[in-house]
Amino acid sequence: MSEASTIKNMTSEEMSNLTRQTNYGTWRFQKSWKPLYIADAEGCWITDGAGKRYLDLSSQLMCVNLGHKNPRVVEAIAQQAKDLAYIAPGYASASRARLSAKLLEVLPEGIEKFFFATSGTEANEAAFKIARMYTGKNKIISRYRSYHGSTMGSIAATGDPRRWAMEPAGKGAGFVFAPETNCYNCPIRHTYPDCNIACADYIEHMIRNESDVAAVLVEPVVGTNGVLVPPPEYMPRLREICDRHGVLLIDDEVMAGWGRTGKWFCVEHWNVKPDILVTAKGITSAYVPLGLCATTKKIADYFEEHYFSHGHTYEAHPLTLGPAVATIEEMQRLKLVERAAELEPYVRGKLEALKAKHPSVGDVRGLGLFFAVEIVKNRETKQLFNTMRDKVEGKPLVVDQIAGKMMAQGVSIQAWVSHFVIAPPLIVTKEELDLGIAALDEHLAIADALVA
Repeated sequence: MSEASTIKNMTSEEMSNLTRQTNYGTWRFQKSWKPLYIADAEGCWITDGAGKRYLDLSSQLMCVNLGHKNPRVVEAIAQQAKDLAYIAPGYASASRARLSAKLLEVLPEGIEKFFFATSGTEANEAAFKIARMYTGKNKIISRYRSYHGSTMGSIAATGDPRRWAMEPAGKGAGFVFAPETNCYNCPIRHTYPDCNIACADYIEHMIRNESDVAAVLVEPVVGTNGVLVPPPEYMPRLREICDRHGVLLIDDEVMAGWGRTGKWFCVEHWNVKPDILVTAKGITSAYVPLGLCATTKKIADYFEEHYFSHGHTYEAHPLTLGPAVATIEEMQRLKLVERAAELEPYVRGKLEALKAKHPSVGDVRGLGLFFAVEIVKNRETKQLFNTMRDKVEGKPLVVDQIAGKMMAQGVSIQAWVSHFVIAPPLIVTKEELDLGIAALDEHLAIADALVA
């Protein structure tokens, strides 16, 4: 019997075991990893090998914005493979030209020169190099509650505990960290609006006291680390600070871009124009791996007479570019950016009702179809059930217990340390939202029982 036939005849349990034995599970202790075998996915649902369906309430890793198995994107993948499967990045291709033209329709005004990578991580690496080459400076200010990728530069730029394992190597990589913007639990103990946006002013203080600052790197709405939405004044203030000191503003929209917050790009909520925009995930609805680092013409013009010292074999890979065109066209046809904005009040209302009902819910926050529900042991002190150190040390997390119960009930949700991310595909129906939030409602009882 051939190897292919052997695999085809495997049970779901055998598929899971083979994967477990031969693959690394990411960001986890390996001994506890038992991957569920997924045989199919369509729309807002994934299906395991036994035929059980699960509502995908977080779009996998907040990336399947179109939902699973969109036929036009699937067709575009097959067609691109037939037309041109690969050509080196030094050449032009029809898919590259079409996507470049399409991006000019939807990206923030003034962002018009592109470097195509194969992930948000790689796109951030490109952004760091471009910022440093362009300014002739080295340091980049990031924030503590942030995630920018897993390669050496991008993990050094990451503020959350996933960076810790790489230190002290990250210490010399030129990244320094500012406090995040978190109006629910401010890290510098201010209260909005009386704070006068002290967290932005702190970054200006850092620029003045750190020599050699090339750029400030922000997720306008923080992704994995809590869907932290800044107050209205924050992003415009940060833009002013960067302009005042000749520092570039890098906008990481790997997660918050592509209609997720009810705008094509999150930064548009505040009419702020970045110098460099980094994105991935929703650009192809994650059907194929594509990342984008895009800059202003002013930055692009610099490299007309200066060496652009960056590139890799899979840059501008045709198989990633063709499906991106189809993804954008499907978003336009289905009016998914508008749909995310229209569904925001509905989702907010449902989640605020959870907060009113459950003493363990400390905060609800979000934009569009991008929300977090944060749970706390004590509402008055905002004490969390678990910490980031608990996560990396492998201690049981309350959010994981709740997510496990929801999964058993047929709802898949992303949980991280102390919060849940509600970010369904942008095609989600109200009935599907009701089903997913009802499961969370039921199993929040686990946290309620532990409230101090």
